Formats: sequence, C-alpha cells, structure tokens
Amino acid sequence: MGEHRAGFVAVAGRTNVGKSTLVNRLVGHKVAIVTPRPQTTRRRILGIRSDADAQILLIDTPGLHEAKKQLNQRMVQTARRAIAEGEVILAVVEAGDHLNPGDRAVLIDIRALGRPTVVAINKVDRIPRAQLLPLIEEINQGFPGAEIVPISALSGENVGELLATLKRMLPESPALMSPDEYTDQTERMIAEEIVREKIFLKMRQEIPFSTAVKVEKFDDDEERKLKRIAATVVVDRESHKGMLIGAGGATLKEIGTAARLELEQILGARVFLEITVKVERDWTRDPRKLAEFGL
Repeated sequence: MGEHRAGFVAVAGRTNVGKSTLVNRLVGHKVAIVTPRPQTTRRRILGIRSDADAQILLIDTPGLHEAKKQLNQRMVQTARRAIAEGEVILAVVEAGDHLNPGDRAVLIDIRALGRPTVVAINKVDRIPRAQLLPLIEEINQGFPGAEIVPISALSGENVGELLATLKRMLPESPALMSPDEYTDQTERMIAEEIVREKIFLKMRQEIPFSTAVKVEKFDDDEERKLKRIAATVVVDRESHKGMLIGAGGATLKEIGTAARLELEQILGARVFLEITVKVERDWTRDPRKLAEFGL
C-alpha cells in the first residue's frame, strides 16, 4: 500500500458558484445546506472525506462578495479566515468563455496566499465544451501553477478527476480525524442549518437574509429513538414574523415539516420539532447578536 495523505482543503469562491454542492458531493454526505439564493452559507463548515489512501478535510466557506451590511461583512471575514486555514486552496469559478469579474477577484486574492491551488471550473454541464477553452487559457495566463479541473458539482461529472488532483497535492500524513466522522458539526448545529435551509427555500424577498435559527433545546430520548428539538427563528421585523408564520400558521408548519423529514433522515431517528418565531429588531446590525448566532 502506498503512502497516506491528509490535510485541509479550503473551498473558496464567490456566492452561488456551487461550493456547498461540491463539498457535499466530495464528502458523500450533506454537510452544507444548499439553496439557489446567494449567501446561504454563513459560517465555516468542515466536511471530512476518508478513503484508504487519503483523508481530505474540506472547509466550506461563505461566498466572497462586496459586503456593505454588518452581517455580510462578518461572513466575508469568516470566509477569509477559513480560506487561510487551507494547506491547499480549491477555488470554484463558473464556466463561461471568460472569467466573471467576481471570480477573477477571488483568484487574485487566493494567488496572494501562495498556497497550492486547484481551480475547479463548475457548471460545465451548462455550456458547450469548446466555449471553455478561452477561460482555461485566461486562468493559465493569470494564475500559472494552478491546476485546472472542469467539473459539474451537480451531476458529478469529472469530480473523480478533481478528487485525484486534490489527493496528490496533500502532504503525506496519517488521518487527522476519525474515519467514522464526516463533519465537525454537532447535531444541534445541523438542526439549525436545516431549518434555515427550509426557510431560504420557502420564503421570498429579503426575509431569509434577516433570519437566524437557534436551537434552544435538543433532547435525546434513546429508549424511544426520538429527538426533541425546540428551535427559535429570529427575524428583525414584525411584518417578517407574520409572513414566516403565514395564515393560520400554514407557512411555518410547511417549513417545520420539511425540516423534520430531512432531520429524521440525517439523524436516523424520529424527530419532534417545535419552531417558534420571535422579533429582535436590527439583530443583523448588533455585533453581540451576530456573535450569539455564530457569526
């Protein structure tokens, strides 16, 4: 048997480029929530892939973007700190015939770190292959030394090649974490994220961005194979509370049912999920509150 490799790979890119979808694909488990909305990922999330020849510790990060609001600034700070942890940087950019300006800015930032870098050109299933050639040339010219792998995180196309490339770039090392683990998130954190995902998927306009979820109680009834979870959804306006609850509580019930069903799959137990909604005005601008919600 050859040498074993292990190390941290920081996954970086602008918002909505497919980082979390790719992390879930590489890990083989859902460790990061995914929605079509920008800025879904708010904190550093670790996904662990353990194979016979390597263990890859994937750090999913919030999308890099121009941040004006305090919540967004916190997310970008979190992303920059997490990216700096990577022994290898996996930069995710979007397929096209040239670099999106946001993708170019991310690559320039990453180049300054001087770490081994893989550029995954994501969403190649959306464009003809010939269209990629100018983009690959542009990346080669501007970022010499970076490995380039075109992929589709959604379909899994060429993700095996990306995996092999990442493994080659990791240092020789025994496994750094138990091979039975696939994330460092607690069940409580997973529950918070899944409830937040269902809010993002159900609600429109700005409501998802002004919500936070906190699990207040997580009781494990092992005898009955039941987990009792009480979660509070915080919004920053009274009108948002009404919209989130919906007529006769219908919207909140729909969100709760979707979250409960997914949590039962992930946690392998029946779940009793209770969700309440409360208003905390302008929590997204309050540094103390942002810290309380892990931001």
